Amino acid sequence: MSALRARIGAPRAIPDPLWRQALLQAPLIAALDEPRQRRLRELCALFLARKRFSAVAGAELDDLRCLLIAQQACLPVLQSGFAALRGWREVIVYPGEFRVRRQHEDADTGVVSEEDEELIGEAWERGPVVLSWADVAHDLAHPYDGFNVVVHEIAHKLDQLDGAMDGIPVLPPGLSRREWIGTFQHAFDTLKKQVERDRSAAIDAYAAENPEEFFAVVSELHFSQPALLARAAPAVARLLGALYGPAPQRPAG
Repeated sequence: MSALRARIGAPRAIPDPLWRQALLQAPLIAALDEPRQRRLRELCALFLARKRFSAVAGAELDDLRCLLIAQQACLPVLQSGFAALRGWREVIVYPGEFRVRRQHEDADTGVVSEEDEELIGEAWERGPVVLSWADVAHDLAHPYDGFNVVVHEIAHKLDQLDGAMDGIPVLPPGLSRREWIGTFQHAFDTLKKQVERDRSAAIDAYAAENPEEFFAVVSELHFSQPALLARAAPAVARLLGALYGPAPQRPAG
Protein backbone atom coordinates (compact mmCIF):
# COMPACT_ATOMS: atom_id res chain seq x y z
CA MET A 1 0.00 0.00 0.00
CA SER A 2 1.17 3.54 -0.62
CA ALA A 3 -0.87 6.41 0.79
CA LEU A 4 -2.95 4.06 2.93
CA ARG A 5 0.10 2.50 4.57
CA ALA A 6 2.45 5.43 4.99
CA ARG A 7 3.01 4.56 8.65
CA ILE A 8 2.55 1.11 10.16
CA GLY A 9 0.10 1.24 13.03
CA ALA A 10 -1.53 4.53 12.02
CA PRO A 11 -4.90 3.83 10.37
CA ARG A 12 -5.83 6.14 7.51
CA ALA A 13 -9.27 6.67 6.08
CA ILE A 14 -9.91 4.64 2.95
CA PRO A 15 -10.66 7.06 0.11
CA ASP A 16 -14.24 6.92 -1.20
CA PRO A 17 -13.22 6.23 -4.84
CA LEU A 18 -11.04 3.29 -3.79
CA TRP A 19 -13.77 1.85 -1.55
CA ARG A 20 -16.36 2.14 -4.33
CA GLN A 21 -13.95 0.52 -6.78
CA ALA A 22 -13.47 -2.40 -4.38
CA LEU A 23 -17.23 -2.83 -3.91
CA LEU A 24 -17.61 -3.31 -7.66
CA GLN A 25 -15.29 -6.33 -7.42
CA ALA A 26 -16.55 -7.69 -4.10
CA PRO A 27 -20.25 -8.61 -4.29
CA LEU A 28 -20.22 -10.16 -0.80
CA ILE A 29 -19.19 -6.81 0.66
CA ALA A 30 -21.52 -4.80 -1.55
CA ALA A 31 -24.40 -6.97 -0.30
CA LEU A 32 -23.88 -5.84 3.31
CA ASP A 33 -26.28 -3.25 4.70
CA GLU A 34 -24.94 0.28 5.23
CA PRO A 35 -24.14 -0.01 8.98
CA ARG A 36 -22.16 -3.23 8.46
CA GLN A 37 -20.32 -1.71 5.50
CA ARG A 38 -19.31 1.25 7.65
CA ARG A 39 -18.10 -1.10 10.36
CA LEU A 40 -16.19 -3.21 7.84
CA ARG A 41 -14.56 -0.11 6.38
CA GLU A 42 -13.26 0.83 9.84
CA LEU A 43 -11.90 -2.69 10.33
CA CYS A 44 -10.23 -2.62 6.90
CA ALA A 45 -8.47 0.63 7.77
CA LEU A 46 -7.05 -1.07 10.87
CA PHE A 47 -6.10 -4.17 8.90
CA LEU A 48 -4.25 -2.16 6.25
CA ALA A 49 -2.40 -0.20 8.92
CA ARG A 50 -1.41 -3.12 11.14
CA LYS A 51 -0.76 -5.96 8.72
CA ARG A 52 2.20 -5.95 6.37
CA PHE A 53 1.57 -7.07 2.77
CA SER A 54 4.36 -8.87 0.93
CA ALA A 55 4.20 -9.83 -2.75
CA VAL A 56 6.43 -12.76 -3.68
CA ALA A 57 7.30 -14.88 -6.74
CA GLY A 58 6.24 -12.14 -9.13
CA ALA A 59 2.90 -11.30 -7.56
CA GLU A 60 1.66 -7.75 -7.98
CA LEU A 61 -0.05 -5.78 -5.22
CA ASP A 62 -1.58 -2.32 -5.27
CA ASP A 63 -3.98 -0.41 -3.03
CA LEU A 64 -7.02 -2.05 -4.60
CA ARG A 65 -5.79 -5.62 -4.27
CA CYS A 66 -4.73 -5.10 -0.67
CA LEU A 67 -8.12 -3.58 0.15
CA LEU A 68 -9.95 -6.48 -1.51
CA ILE A 69 -7.99 -8.93 0.63
CA ALA A 70 -8.61 -6.84 3.74
CA GLN A 71 -12.36 -6.81 3.09
CA GLN A 72 -12.55 -10.60 2.90
CA ALA A 73 -10.25 -10.98 5.93
CA CYS A 74 -12.30 -8.62 8.11
CA LEU A 75 -15.67 -10.06 7.10
CA PRO A 76 -15.47 -12.90 9.69
CA VAL A 77 -14.65 -10.44 12.51
CA LEU A 78 -17.40 -7.92 11.83
CA GLN A 79 -19.09 -9.07 15.01
CA SER A 80 -16.10 -9.95 17.22
CA GLY A 81 -13.89 -6.98 16.32
CA PHE A 82 -10.33 -6.45 15.19
CA ALA A 83 -8.83 -7.96 18.36
CA ALA A 84 -9.77 -11.37 16.96
CA LEU A 85 -7.05 -10.86 14.33
CA ARG A 86 -4.29 -10.37 16.90
CA GLY A 87 -1.09 -12.37 17.13
CA TRP A 88 0.14 -12.09 13.54
CA ARG A 89 1.37 -9.30 11.29
CA GLU A 90 1.80 -10.32 7.68
CA VAL A 91 -0.10 -11.30 4.54
CA ILE A 92 2.09 -12.97 1.90
CA VAL A 93 0.66 -13.07 -1.61
CA TYR A 94 1.76 -15.38 -4.42
CA PRO A 95 0.53 -14.94 -7.99
CA GLY A 96 -1.03 -18.42 -7.98
CA GLU A 97 -0.69 -21.78 -6.27
CA PHE A 98 2.48 -22.19 -4.23
CA ARG A 99 4.46 -25.24 -3.20
CA VAL A 100 5.41 -26.22 0.33
CA ARG A 101 7.41 -29.21 1.52
CA ARG A 102 5.87 -31.25 4.32
CA GLN A 103 7.39 -33.87 6.59
CA HIS A 104 5.28 -36.87 7.55
CA GLU A 105 6.19 -39.41 10.20
CA ASP A 106 4.69 -42.88 9.96
CA ALA A 107 3.05 -43.62 13.31
CA ASP A 108 3.91 -47.32 13.13
CA THR A 109 7.46 -47.30 11.76
CA GLY A 110 8.67 -43.83 12.75
CA VAL A 111 9.97 -43.32 9.21
CA VAL A 112 9.94 -39.65 8.19
CA SER A 113 9.20 -38.82 4.56
CA GLU A 114 8.91 -35.55 2.67
CA GLU A 115 6.52 -34.52 -0.05
CA ASP A 116 5.59 -31.32 -1.85
CA GLU A 117 2.06 -29.93 -1.67
CA GLU A 118 0.43 -27.36 -3.94
CA LEU A 119 -1.59 -24.88 -1.88
CA ILE A 120 -3.81 -21.87 -2.52
CA GLY A 121 -3.71 -20.63 1.08
CA GLU A 122 -2.11 -21.27 4.41
CA ALA A 123 -2.30 -19.83 7.93
CA TRP A 124 0.86 -20.28 9.96
CA GLU A 125 0.51 -20.52 13.72
CA ARG A 126 1.66 -17.12 15.09
CA GLY A 127 2.85 -16.37 11.54
CA PRO A 128 1.54 -14.94 8.30
CA VAL A 129 -1.48 -15.71 6.20
CA VAL A 130 -0.32 -16.88 2.76
CA LEU A 131 -2.61 -16.52 -0.25
CA SER A 132 -2.75 -17.21 -3.97
CA TRP A 133 -3.96 -14.03 -5.67
CA ALA A 134 -5.37 -16.03 -8.59
CA ASP A 135 -7.66 -17.86 -6.17
CA VAL A 136 -8.60 -14.71 -4.28
CA ALA A 137 -9.57 -13.15 -7.61
CA HIS A 138 -11.55 -16.26 -8.60
CA ASP A 139 -13.50 -16.14 -5.34
CA LEU A 140 -14.27 -12.46 -5.88
CA ALA A 141 -15.57 -13.23 -9.37
CA HIS A 142 -17.63 -16.22 -8.12
CA PRO A 143 -18.80 -15.12 -4.66
CA TYR A 144 -21.62 -17.63 -4.27
CA ASP A 145 -19.94 -20.89 -5.29
CA GLY A 146 -19.11 -21.97 -1.74
CA PHE A 147 -15.40 -21.11 -1.70
CA ASN A 148 -13.46 -18.20 -0.22
CA VAL A 149 -9.78 -18.81 0.44
CA VAL A 150 -9.33 -15.66 2.55
CA VAL A 151 -12.25 -16.53 4.82
CA HIS A 152 -10.92 -20.10 5.06
CA GLU A 153 -7.50 -18.96 6.27
CA ILE A 154 -8.92 -16.34 8.63
CA ALA A 155 -11.11 -19.07 10.15
CA HIS A 156 -7.90 -20.98 10.88
CA LYS A 157 -6.48 -17.86 12.52
CA LEU A 158 -9.59 -17.55 14.70
CA ASP A 159 -9.25 -21.25 15.54
CA GLN A 160 -5.62 -20.73 16.61
CA LEU A 161 -6.40 -17.87 19.02
CA ASP A 162 -6.73 -20.12 22.07
CA GLY A 163 -3.52 -21.98 21.22
CA ALA A 164 -5.21 -25.12 19.88
CA MET A 165 -6.07 -25.91 16.28
CA ASP A 166 -9.19 -27.98 16.86
CA GLY A 167 -12.14 -26.33 15.15
CA ILE A 168 -13.16 -24.48 18.33
CA PRO A 169 -12.55 -20.73 18.08
CA VAL A 170 -12.73 -18.33 20.98
CA LEU A 171 -16.47 -18.04 21.46
CA PRO A 172 -18.34 -14.84 22.33
CA PRO A 173 -20.44 -14.57 25.49
CA GLY A 174 -23.70 -16.45 25.14
CA LEU A 175 -22.30 -19.20 22.92
CA SER A 176 -21.93 -22.46 24.82
CA ARG A 177 -18.61 -24.22 24.29
CA ARG A 178 -20.26 -27.55 25.13
CA GLU A 179 -22.98 -26.97 22.54
CA TRP A 180 -20.40 -25.91 19.95
CA ILE A 181 -18.28 -29.01 20.47
CA GLY A 182 -21.24 -31.38 20.42
CA THR A 183 -22.85 -29.80 17.37
CA PHE A 184 -19.69 -29.56 15.30
CA GLN A 185 -18.45 -33.02 16.28
CA HIS A 186 -21.76 -34.59 15.25
CA ALA A 187 -21.78 -32.75 11.91
CA PHE A 188 -18.13 -33.64 11.27
CA ASP A 189 -18.70 -37.32 12.08
CA THR A 190 -21.74 -37.41 9.80
CA LEU A 191 -19.80 -35.89 6.90
CA LYS A 192 -16.84 -38.21 7.47
CA LYS A 193 -19.11 -41.26 7.29
CA GLN A 194 -20.69 -39.97 4.08
CA VAL A 195 -17.29 -39.48 2.49
CA GLU A 196 -16.00 -42.87 3.64
CA ARG A 197 -19.08 -44.55 2.13
CA ASP A 198 -18.63 -42.65 -1.15
CA ARG A 199 -21.93 -40.92 -0.69
CA SER A 200 -22.37 -37.49 -2.21
CA ALA A 201 -22.40 -34.74 0.39
CA ALA A 202 -23.44 -31.12 0.14
CA ILE A 203 -20.38 -30.03 2.12
CA ASP A 204 -17.03 -30.36 0.35
CA ALA A 205 -15.22 -33.61 1.22
CA TYR A 206 -12.12 -31.66 2.26
CA ALA A 207 -14.05 -30.68 5.39
CA ALA A 208 -13.90 -34.34 6.48
CA GLU A 209 -10.09 -34.20 6.82
CA ASN A 210 -10.22 -33.08 10.45
CA PRO A 211 -12.29 -30.82 12.75
CA GLU A 212 -10.21 -27.71 12.00
CA GLU A 213 -10.74 -28.04 8.25
CA PHE A 214 -14.43 -28.69 8.84
CA PHE A 215 -14.68 -25.39 10.71
CA ALA A 216 -12.82 -23.50 7.97
CA VAL A 217 -14.89 -25.02 5.15
CA VAL A 218 -18.26 -24.37 6.79
CA SER A 219 -17.06 -20.82 7.52
CA GLU A 220 -16.62 -20.37 3.76
CA LEU A 221 -20.15 -21.70 3.23
CA HIS A 222 -21.59 -19.35 5.83
CA PHE A 223 -20.54 -16.39 3.70
CA SER A 224 -20.77 -17.82 0.19
CA GLN A 225 -23.52 -20.48 0.27
CA PRO A 226 -25.48 -20.00 3.49
CA ALA A 227 -28.65 -21.62 2.14
CA LEU A 228 -26.76 -24.80 1.27
CA LEU A 229 -25.17 -24.87 4.72
CA ALA A 230 -28.54 -24.34 6.40
CA ARG A 231 -29.93 -27.37 4.55
CA ALA A 232 -26.91 -29.60 5.08
CA ALA A 233 -26.11 -28.74 8.71
CA PRO A 234 -28.73 -26.41 10.20
CA ALA A 235 -27.36 -26.53 13.76
CA VAL A 236 -23.89 -25.64 12.50
CA ALA A 237 -25.33 -22.81 10.41
CA ARG A 238 -27.10 -21.41 13.47
CA LEU A 239 -23.93 -21.40 15.57
CA LEU A 240 -21.91 -19.78 12.80
CA GLY A 241 -24.56 -17.09 12.55
CA ALA A 242 -24.09 -16.42 16.25
CA LEU A 243 -20.29 -16.29 15.81
CA TYR A 244 -20.03 -14.30 12.59
CA GLY A 245 -23.34 -12.48 12.40
CA PRO A 246 -25.80 -12.88 9.53
CA ALA A 247 -24.41 -13.90 6.15
CA PRO A 248 -24.51 -11.33 3.33
CA GLN A 249 -27.73 -11.71 1.38
CA ARG A 250 -27.38 -12.71 -2.24
CA PRO A 251 -29.11 -10.16 -4.48
CA ALA A 252 -32.34 -11.40 -6.08
CA GLY A 253 -32.01 -12.47 -9.68
